[in-house]
Amino acid sequence: MWNKPHLLNAAADLLMLAAAAAALAAGAVWLARVPALPVERVDFTAPLDNTRREEVERVLQPVLRGNFFSINLEAVRGALERLPWVRQTQVRRVWPARLEITVEEHRAAARWGEGKGELVNSYGEVFTAMAAEDQLAALPLLHGPSGTAPEVLTRYGELSEQFARVGEKPAQLLLTPRLAWQLKLASGILVKMGREQAKAPLSERLRRFLEVWPETVGQPGERPEMIDLRYPNGFAMRLAGGGKGM
Repeated sequence: MWNKPHLLNAAADLLMLAAAAAALAAGAVWLARVPALPVERVDFTAPLDNTRREEVERVLQPVLRGNFFSINLEAVRGALERLPWVRQTQVRRVWPARLEITVEEHRAAARWGEGKGELVNSYGEVFTAMAAEDQLAALPLLHGPSGTAPEVLTRYGELSEQFARVGEKPAQLLLTPRLAWQLKLASGILVKMGREQAKAPLSERLRRFLEVWPETVGQPGERPEMIDLRYPNGFAMRLAGGGKGM
């Protein structure tokens, strides 16, 4: 081997690489354990609208352990995402001693279900959180079988646009276990829309009804308490006094 310079050079290169790797590993261990380089500040990129500062401090205190290099960013992210109003979080290190946190909070689009504190966010995701009474009062109430929140929220948006043309606003929307739709307007009128029908789609039945709204429901006088759109070629109305109309 001693008379083969290329083997000696290769062996020397391997030894140098091994020494460099050992030095890097030792340096990483030192950086992870050294008491210096503490995280001195945690900054949020935007104010939090529904999450209180004391909640943030409570969940962060157990996970802000270690120094700038050793702190577990996934633990920080997970702790924050367990807060009721936090949807998702991004955490990054900013040299030399700072963490920068970006939080996306849930944006409540509606109340959900039967009074269990559940809300629906703008993505159609159901979450549980406390909200002020005035905030809850301004939200519509949606309900449906498990897993249908995105569909119900989308349908509510469509119905809001359609009924706005006749000066009405949906307040409640229900999808029953049999997949029938029931809508209650802010004016108190209940609209039974029923299930989708192959020969008479719900969108077509609703379109025909809204076309005659000004000449029927929109006329001065006693307004109906219930409108039934489940008929393929027409609709029925029930007046508050029990009378019916077509």
